[in-house]
Amino acid sequence: MPVYEFLDGIKISLFSNDHVPPHIHASIGEHEALIDIKQVTVIIGTLPKTQLRKVLKYVAQNQNDLLEAFYSLNPKIKRI
Repeated sequence: MPVYEFLDGIKISLFSNDHVPPHIHASIGEHEALIDIKQVTVIIGTLPKTQLRKVLKYVAQNQNDLLEAFYSLNPKIKRI
């Protein structure tokens, strides 16, 4: 899993050959959630409440950079 960033122990990852909608993978311990970058919402999975709040805030504050990184890793996906 290519790590994009560590956020207070939470691993933020982006993958190549991934699927839409543009999203990140956030994981800590046995918990993992896919977070929609544009909607700043959980697509699937769970994180503890405190870590989820941190991740959602991080995504909201870094939305443009995360979208650029997602599309750079997935050039076959059209920007929506």
